[in-house]
Amino acid sequence: MPEIGEKAPDFEAVDTELKKVRLSDFRGKVVVLAFYPAAFTSVCTKEMCTFRDSMAKFNDMNAVVIGISVDPPFSNKAFKEQYKLNFIVVSDYNRELVKKYNVYWEFPALPGYILAKRAVFVIDKEGVIRYKWVSDDPTKEPPYQEIEKVVNEIK
Repeated sequence: MPEIGEKAPDFEAVDTELKKVRLSDFRGKVVVLAFYPAAFTSVCTKEMCTFRDSMAKFNDMNAVVIGISVDPPFSNKAFKEQYKLNFIVVSDYNRELVKKYNVYWEFPALPGYILAKRAVFVIDKEGVIRYKWVSDDPTKEPPYQEIEKVVNEIK
């Protein structure tokens, strides 16, 4: 798993418009990667809407938020539209990002079905991980104020 102080693994994934998004495209900005298990589930909806409602603060800090799930881009698009998410949402449909960041777990009711753990990484302008929060409990939300504090400190 990438650790604090290490370079964040670069990646390429498709967004809700099927456009390629690369982490390296955001060099020079602080990036918040927010992995979530599944669109339209209660805790994931609450988490992504909390990030949505905090975007003015992140914009003021010149930070980018990228939501990441293993859902197909079409599901993510419906999710983004329904909840008016005002940040990038990408699909890790091939499970490369969750494996690269070591934040994957097998859904207990469906053996072999891999989801993202709920996890947040804050990456500085040079691409170095400055904060990491990973939960093995999909019902637990990230510490939003702590994330905002870290982003503000490194902006």
